[in-house]
Order: sequence, then structure tokens, then C-alpha cells
Amino acid sequence: MEISIKSFILFGAVALTGLSAGFFYAWSVSVIPGTQKVTDTTYLETMQSINRAILNPAFFLIFFGSIVFLAIGSISQFNASKITFWLMLTSSIFYLLGTVGVTALGNVPLNDQLDVLDLGALTTNKIMEFRKFYETSWNRLHLIRTVFAVASFLLSVLAVFTYPKN
Repeated sequence: MEISIKSFILFGAVALTGLSAGFFYAWSVSVIPGTQKVTDTTYLETMQSINRAILNPAFFLIFFGSIVFLAIGSISQFNASKITFWLMLTSSIFYLLGTVGVTALGNVPLNDQLDVLDLGALTTNKIMEFRKFYETSWNRLHLIRTVFAVASFLLSVLAVFTYPKN
């Protein structure tokens, strides 16, 4: 059985976007509920540590690889299948704006603010205030990017079912 480049790209888009959506969903149902139960200082220290650790090649491959494969998959379907093209294009736009855009313009700036925070130099009240600000904002943005990542994944899966079989 011969696998075409277009099929490989479509598979890559679905696989990477599924991994990204799964990562964000799993974070929502495990890490967020867990961190809501710890003290303010522990929460902020934990998020500082996680935000530094997440900047690694495995995460970047999934996070950025998704949009690359989705975009190439959209382009490759332009003259092949209009329905597959539109599903892939919509999936690409959802992922680019709702996942990458929200992360870059929302979560990352919050993470940068947290990263430079010297927790040892802050009063208990300042730590509590910053946690409330950070956690509320970050979790709201995370929910948005999770919804868009899952929607993008589902659209890319639908594209597989409309992909020309010949």
C-alpha cells in the first residue's frame, strides 16, 4: 500500500493536533484541579517550575508542529477536495488564533510576569493577590485555548472522512 504525501500530511496534522488538544484537556482535568488545592506560595512556585520545564523540544514539536501540518494540509487540499480543504482551513484558523494566538498573547505574558517574580521578597498578601490575578486569568485563557485545540482536532478528524479515497 502506497501512502501519498497528502495522506501523510493529513495524518500528521490529525496526530499532532490530537496530541496538543489532549495535552491541554488533560491539564484542565488534572493539573488545574490539583493546583487549586495548594497554598498560594506552593502554587506560584509550581507554576514557575512548570512554565520553565514546558519550554522543551517535545512540547514545541506538538504545539508548533500542529499548525505547520494543518496549514500544509489545507494548502494540499485546495485543488483536491473542497470540503476537506475547508475543514482543514477552519481547523488551521481555529488552532492558529484560538490556541497559538491565545497562548502567545495571553498565557505567555502571564508566565513571563510570574517568572520574574521573587516570591521570597513578597508579603503573604502580595503573594495571595498575585495568585488570584494570575490563576484566574491563566485558567480562563487556558480554557479558551483548550476549546479551540479540541475543535481544531475534531475538524481535522472530520477532514479525514472527507478525504478523497482515489
